Amino acid sequence: MPTIIKSVKGKSPSWGSDCYIADNATLAGDIVMGDRCSVWFGAVLRADVDAIRIGSEVNIQDLACVHQTAGIPVLIEDGASIGHAAVVHGATIRRNALVGMNATVLDHADVGEGAVVAAGAVVLKGTKIPPGEIWGGVPARRLKAAEPGQSRVFADHYLYIKEWYSND
Repeated sequence: MPTIIKSVKGKSPSWGSDCYIADNATLAGDIVMGDRCSVWFGAVLRADVDAIRIGSEVNIQDLACVHQTAGIPVLIEDGASIGHAAVVHGATIRRNALVGMNATVLDHADVGEGAVVAAGAVVLKGTKIPPGEIWGGVPARRLKAAEPGQSRVFADHYLYIKEWYSND
């Protein structure tokens, strides 16, 4: 199945240099992505009613869904990692933060720099996660402080492995 790159209401996805977009990923609408990003198999980024803005060195892993709400764009800053099958909806993910596998981050939530949202967690609408904290559970709550650089490990890993695919 080929990658789907779709214009919506006259706006088309764009991305910087040295990005990897998997064969069956979908990017639709008002998406702007920086350099050295990766969007993996089955991921869907849909920006039809508002924007999705993604920094550099971001990875959006297999089956993740990134979507916005009218008046609530998605912002994913440099070095963030969006785990397998995670949902980011109308939220802000700060620099070097990690959203774990099958986690959900809802409208107006703000995941702080270097913070970690644990696998399976649900970050409710409007929740503000401070920098450098690990949150988990349903609804998500503070579990403990993250180790310095803990979340960045995943971003660095995906910068490395995307090269295995980019050179084909």
